[in-house]
Amino acid sequence: MKPDLRIFKDTELLSRHAAEIFSEQAAQSITARKRFLVALNGGGTPVRLFQLLATEYRNKVDWSKVHIFWGDERCVPPNDAGSCYGQAKEILLDLITIPERHIHRIKGELEPISASMEYAQTLKSFAEDGLEFPRLDLVYLGMGEDGHTASLFPGSPVDVTESTLPVTAHYQDRPANRVTLTQLVFNQAHMVVFMATGEKKAVTLAEVLSDRYNPELYPAQRIDPKNGELIWLVDEDAASKLPRSLITKFCEG
Repeated sequence: MKPDLRIFKDTELLSRHAAEIFSEQAAQSITARKRFLVALNGGGTPVRLFQLLATEYRNKVDWSKVHIFWGDERCVPPNDAGSCYGQAKEILLDLITIPERHIHRIKGELEPISASMEYAQTLKSFAEDGLEFPRLDLVYLGMGEDGHTASLFPGSPVDVTESTLPVTAHYQDRPANRVTLTQLVFNQAHMVVFMATGEKKAVTLAEVLSDRYNPELYPAQRIDPKNGELIWLVDEDAASKLPRSLITKFCEG
């Protein structure tokens, strides 16, 4: 499916649009399926999104019917500065009224294999459509400077059969144990939204969105929802290396 590319002047406008997507998808999913299953991302890019959801959008979402998952997690305790769950808890979850049982974190304090197996069971408890996991209503993903997404890194297996994987990654010279959802889960979602900002990602973004398909080198290319929407939200800096022909193809075609 052809991605929907949306380019914004800055991170603020991008984040506001991402929050609007959250609000709209929550309402639609709750109307259609009585619940809203969303997977959050970590890192610096979604911070402003979380802040907006916790303030301006707090009363625009029926949080009692929201279930929150994560696309990946570092294997650190939840109070560690590197925890994706810990970040979201401080900025968002502690500021909204959401049932504790609706927050489905990856237990980063466990060893990667154990954490991965346990999260696979969590996903299985929401399984539908004959799958071993749910069809998430909305997934937020980021993209690294090397083209990785979630904790699917360059050189990792392209053909996977599991919904979750333990990962030992060396990213930007930082070794880290992680757990990640795989493209099997992402590609069954109703909507996947990438958020990419900054000039350092411009060259990689141009490659990922090009016709040069190399999913082993650029894992972000593995994400292609089978029956859902794929949206790229990027700022002007990240879009600065995109050729005009590509922008026309995705934005205006």
